[in-house]
Amino acid sequence: MENAWQRFIEHTTLRRGVVLAALMLFLWSIRAVMTEVLLTFIFTYLIVHWLRLIQRKVPWLPTIVTALVTYAVLIILVYLGVTKYLPMLINQVVKMVDYLIKYSQSTDMQWLTKNLSHYISMKEITAQVRNWLTVGINTITTVGNFTVSFVMAIILSFFYAIELEQMNHFSRQFLQSKVAGWLFKDLNFFGQKFVNTFGVVLEAQFFIALTNTVITAVCLIVMQMPQVLALSVMVFGLSLVPVAGVIISLVPLCMVGYNTGGMRYIIYLLIMIAVIHAIEAYVLNPKFMASRTELPIFYTFVVLLVGEHFFGVWGLLVGVPIFTFFLDILGIKPVKPVQEVAK
Repeated sequence: MENAWQRFIEHTTLRRGVVLAALMLFLWSIRAVMTEVLLTFIFTYLIVHWLRLIQRKVPWLPTIVTALVTYAVLIILVYLGVTKYLPMLINQVVKMVDYLIKYSQSTDMQWLTKNLSHYISMKEITAQVRNWLTVGINTITTVGNFTVSFVMAIILSFFYAIELEQMNHFSRQFLQSKVAGWLFKDLNFFGQKFVNTFGVVLEAQFFIALTNTVITAVCLIVMQMPQVLALSVMVFGLSLVPVAGVIISLVPLCMVGYNTGGMRYIIYLLIMIAVIHAIEAYVLNPKFMASRTELPIFYTFVVLLVGEHFFGVWGLLVGVPIFTFFLDILGIKPVKPVQEVAK
């Protein structure tokens, strides 16, 4: 029995496979708090990279001071966003919904509804409306839960950041354990792989979303579209979803555009989305992804569908990083560290 256990520990591939399976099972068992886990990871990742950047630029400045100033600025920005810009955004969203309602009452929409009524029964329409109301109520509940998770993630990442050096020193002690050192070394191996992979994909997709949003906002301003702020926030959020986000954002943009300038604006928006998609595919992805995490569009859509099925909205955001992580683990498509990608 002892020899079998020793052979298991010495067999690196088998051992890491078992550890990875156990880790996946553990994460699945705590899926109820996965929002807090992912938000804490994302905030901690971003803050730690920010602190490391400041340390390289200003080595004499204590890390705890940088962390305190960073979170103070972050809290001020959140306060300003909630008290000043959130009401403005809500007002624009309300106006955008009003535009959509007016569009639904337009002559063209009434003609479409009249023709569809021959094929769709009122019972089906009523059932669909009931489903939409249920989705709306669930969305309100989700927003409340997300707010609590957001605050908890900020607090946890704050405590990690202010004790960054102590956390690193304490965590390294697990690797020196004579009883379970192999386990912690394997967890450290997978942790470093995931942080590296997730970091490359997350940073790349964030900059891609930001670039898409800026281009879209400029075009909307030139076209004199209404509610530019609300539409820009929507585009940014959807652009965090690889490939599909840009296409999904076309639907509300076209509805608002049609109510503003008719079919001419829809053609403009189609051209704009086509240009943005081309820029994302041929310029932004090769630049930010460094040609190392690109996936064929078919694989991307399949990963998004599977991720959304198992993890909901989070699956759309982390599905590609997780898939890329497994490609790296299996040696199919290794991902270079963020520092190498930046070179």
